[in-house]
Amino acid sequence: MGMSHGYGPPADKKEMISLIRSAVERGVTLFDTAEIYGPFSNEELVGEALSPLRGQVFIATKFWVNYNAGRETSAEQPSRANQKIHRRFAQTFANRFHRPLLSTSRRSAVPIEDVAGTIKDLIREGKIKHWGLSEAGVKTIRRAHAVQPLTAVESEYSLWWRRPEEELIPTLEELGIGLVPFSPLGKGFLTGSITKDSKFGKSDFRSIVRDLTPKHLQQIRLWWIYLKKRPEQKNAASAQIALAWLLAQKPWIVPIPGTTKLNRLEEILEQQM
Repeated sequence: MGMSHGYGPPADKKEMISLIRSAVERGVTLFDTAEIYGPFSNEELVGEALSPLRGQVFIATKFWVNYNAGRETSAEQPSRANQKIHRRFAQTFANRFHRPLLSTSRRSAVPIEDVAGTIKDLIREGKIKHWGLSEAGVKTIRRAHAVQPLTAVESEYSLWWRRPEEELIPTLEELGIGLVPFSPLGKGFLTGSITKDSKFGKSDFRSIVRDLTPKHLQQIRLWWIYLKKRPEQKNAASAQIALAWLLAQKPWIVPIPGTTKLNRLEEILEQQM
């Protein structure tokens, strides 16, 4: 996401294509994107970068049933929603994605059973391999899973944000569904690079994150001072400790850290591989 959206101006396209391919060379096989990242430009970037590497990777992409041209739209009828799902997959394959792991947003007003039914048809047709949900509640997960078993659910989870431990993780363990934590590094906070004096630009979504305002950063900085003792004890980077903690929780948890820098990629992979 951060290559095209959310963390400031988009990064240089050629440099990001090179970085994505470097990740594959170093053993990375799962890449996460979404139509809203850009919108659409991140899917195009990932598609172009991985086009020569078909068969070596899995790509997860996400869509909103009632999302159009960068805007949320009014609730759609199930038949129109089904048409959109098929249309989105035609676009996805045009971008040369290989084995997309479909994910739909919790923001959909269309009954999840209708979405799951359409996905079931696409799986039968061999057009997609797996599917999942992004930021869905446990009731929605159960309803969707009953129609077409889910492979994964994407949700924020980290040392910074542990609410999934209350209901989500027990539900996923019961149903045999994997968890894909986004923001596993706490939107950058768990890398140690954010201080009480950090400023974020208008195109950086962190400028509106309550916990990253100067007032809250001053408070949680004390927590960080305590936390950073662990990396020092283990002779590891803060990001490595944060990811190691996630990987140690359950064997079916696959975090998706992001970066636009090769040295950060290598730091992350040194711990995970």
